[in-house]
Amino acid sequence: MGMIEVENLRKSFGSVVALQGVSLQVTEGEFLTLVGPNGAGKTTLMRILATLSRPTSGRVRVAGLDLRAGAEYIRQRIGLVSHQPLLYGDLTAEENLLFYGRMYGVPNLEQRITEVLRQVGLLARRADPVRTFSRGMQQRLSIARAIIHDPPVLLLDEPFTGLDQRAAEMLTRVLTDVGTRSRTVLMTTHDLERGLSLGDRVAILARGQVVHQVKREEVDVEALREVYLRVTESTAIR
Repeated sequence: MGMIEVENLRKSFGSVVALQGVSLQVTEGEFLTLVGPNGAGKTTLMRILATLSRPTSGRVRVAGLDLRAGAEYIRQRIGLVSHQPLLYGDLTAEENLLFYGRMYGVPNLEQRITEVLRQVGLLARRADPVRTFSRGMQQRLSIARAIIHDPPVLLLDEPFTGLDQRAAEMLTRVLTDVGTRSRTVLMTTHDLERGLSLGDRVAILARGQVVHQVKREEVDVEALREVYLRVTESTAIR
């Protein structure tokens, strides 16, 4: 079953074309990594999937729902993590999760908060204000926020941006955990090695088009890097 289905998706901002007929599918329980250079259209695609932006044309279905008719219901079935943490700095970790959990009507919320904080390694910091958290800790809390309502689809838009090596390694462990719980994951990243290690499949987006897709077991990181450089160069503006 396709949990994310995109067909001939186009998005223009005036005369600027950000997406030029993107088509891709992510099956139930699959982790797809989307890589590409700056300006390739990755964030534009993620914003459309998260119902934060409307496509110019094309068809999008998320968790079996058509974007045009079911945007409100799609939001209940997705969790979004971006390079902006979308957290309230003056609230504690627990208070942030209480806010979002109540918004989604999460049952047994106190128990669920304890569960997700333990999952992301922040249980001991539940009563601390988020403004005291490091960048890596904020990203881990962002994941807890994104999965508080146990969505079947998780969208990760460059979650490693601004993290040092230690924080990135811890975030990788967290993503490996949440990504193996029958959840469908789409992640954008510039990190080919990390993206390949996390994803079941890697797709390359360049100049608003998917130009290459490969399964993890079919390629190593060096071969992926060679393909990436070749296809992104061949689609570069001349």
